[in-house]
Amino acid sequence: MHSFSIFFGMVSGVQIAVIVVVALLFFGGKKIPELMKGLGGGIKEFKNAAKEEDPEEKIEEKK
Repeated sequence: MHSFSIFFGMVSGVQIAVIVVVALLFFGGKKIPELMKGLGGGIKEFKNAAKEEDPEEKIEEKK
């Protein structure tokens, strides 16, 4: 976790702006919302799958 905070300590606002501009040039303005929607859907499915219990655990609880 320490290396994670060090990484974000080195990233400035100007660098983030450059990354955003490069992403816009690479993907185009119309494609970015589609990519973010897909990313959000993937994260949502991952969270739902993580919350679900295994069927085997449910069977053991009933015993």
